Amino acid sequence: MKKLIALTAALMLVFCMFGCKKQEEESSLTSQSSGLEEDNTFVVGMECNYAPFNWTQADSSETAVQIADGSGYADGYDVRIAQMIAEGLGKELVIEKIEWDGLTLAVQSGKIDAIIAGMSPTEERKATIDFTDPYYETGVVIVVRKDSEYASATSLADFSGAKITGQINTYHYDVIDQIEGVVKENAMADFPSMIVALRSGALDGYIADTNSAAAALKANDDLAVVTFEEGKGFVTTPDEIAVSVGLAKESDLLEPINEILAGISKETRQEIMDSATADQPLAE
Repeated sequence: MKKLIALTAALMLVFCMFGCKKQEEESSLTSQSSGLEEDNTFVVGMECNYAPFNWTQADSSETAVQIADGSGYADGYDVRIAQMIAEGLGKELVIEKIEWDGLTLAVQSGKIDAIIAGMSPTEERKATIDFTDPYYETGVVIVVRKDSEYASATSLADFSGAKITGQINTYHYDVIDQIEGVVKENAMADFPSMIVALRSGALDGYIADTNSAAAALKANDDLAVVTFEEGKGFVTTPDEIAVSVGLAKESDLLEPINEILAGISKETRQEIMDSATADQPLAE
């Protein structure tokens, strides 16, 4: 009888151990799943090097957000719009600093939730990612040295023979082909690099949107911006001059973000842009 009782007790202990183990595993899986569902962050990618849309600064400020890798703080129009979107979603904003060429892959792979980086929703990009409604619209100009012969240009024809470039993998670089006789230089990684090349004489000009051009002039008083009358400048599509949030295909964030953007008036957007342009760090 004692042996039977002991055997029964042992079996009960084994069953309990397996049962507890299974319960712990189920609890762990449930906890992990719940953690994913309750993730309260909105992770946004940008290059943090495209003033006034986004830039990197060393110190914190009322509008800046610390970059995830600890390399400084991000601020600019994109950051401020991202903060408004994160607030509307009820999430905490996280900024990932990513090179321009890596942004699309980052949102496709799930490393980030959204691209908010002054990106235009071109047809080529729409083939790989989705876009929200625009959160800003801009124009296309050429930045030149103030003392150059091109500073007084009034049409694209005046840039025949000029050495011009634009940022890699952007429509800015593509529209250079509209200038007859232009010397199309290799595309460059970012605007700071183009400014250095322009000031050194390696370039005669670079293509920019109106806002980044204004930011360049604010920081560099030896530069000038060439704008064009209608019919004498670049031909662009509405998508090319628009700026939208980039998302992974079929992202659940598309409709919520569009609703949030719809609540930001055109006047408010311009006020934010004007403020960002005024706040951008000045070049040394």
